[in-house]
Amino acid sequence: MTLLPLSLASHRALMTDFFFDVFTREPWNDDWSDRSQLYAYMTDLAGNANSLCYGFFEDASATKLAALSIGSVKHWCAGTEYCIDELCVRPDLQGQGVGTAFLAALEGVLKGQGIHTIYLQTDDCVPAFAFYKKRGFVHIKETVALYKCF
Repeated sequence: MTLLPLSLASHRALMTDFFFDVFTREPWNDDWSDRSQLYAYMTDLAGNANSLCYGFFEDASATKLAALSIGSVKHWCAGTEYCIDELCVRPDLQGQGVGTAFLAALEGVLKGQGIHTIYLQTDDCVPAFAFYKKRGFVHIKETVALYKCF
């Protein structure tokens, strides 16, 4: 597997199609049928000066994407963090160690950039929650997510 940085300017179709293929399936079943909304979402996440995205490729020629991370660098009082907005592994590769290898490769690259913290959110009722906990992520019980529809 090969870890490579991705940019929205150069990899929009690859990132968008991969994201769509993963998150419109179980357990998420997100409805991204409005492609313009999906493109806007990808721009929101990956189109900023502090955006940091990586692809984990099956081949050195970077044609077969196995996993994707979309996030940003944030400078916090305790240090610089990589805040992951979306992390996904191709469905046919899930449960085969690809996600674990991807996180390990990410951590190695991030350490080299002086980043020693990854922050992310997920639902506690999906397999991703146990996956992250098993790999050393700590559940912040004092933190809650809030939203309001109007």
